[in-house]
Amino acid sequence: MKTIRLIVPALVLLLSLFGSGCATMSSNSAPGTDLSKVKRVYVVHLPADKRGINQIIADQLNLLGFQATTGEASSVPSDVDATLTYQDKWMWDITMYMIELNVQLRQPKTEMSLATARSYRPSLQRKSPPEMVKEVVTELFKKK
Repeated sequence: MKTIRLIVPALVLLLSLFGSGCATMSSNSAPGTDLSKVKRVYVVHLPADKRGINQIIADQLNLLGFQATTGEASSVPSDVDATLTYQDKWMWDITMYMIELNVQLRQPKTEMSLATARSYRPSLQRKSPPEMVKEVVTELFKKK
């Protein structure tokens, strides 16, 4: 009986580790979209974002060779090729961590979606916000 008391918690822990989910990455672009023409991107700051994800995204875009700036939705420059909007989702597991990042590349005048990308990383596969941004932005502009 004592052995069963030790085995049951061990099995529960093992099953929870295997059942915790897998990291996923996905992206889509609108038919006929040529993202190679996108050079100047404006990252629209999500008002609820107090962690500066917009600046991390703009910095990553600049590292990849784009001319990226960031600010409020009401201040989109007229000379950008695309705007980028995002949603970041956070969870608590000992510490706060970003579990999901969704980005949408949009045509600036109509806000029509040109391409989207998503990174989902549960606790055991978590990455830092800059790593997740790099992952999702790279996926967004990956040659298909």
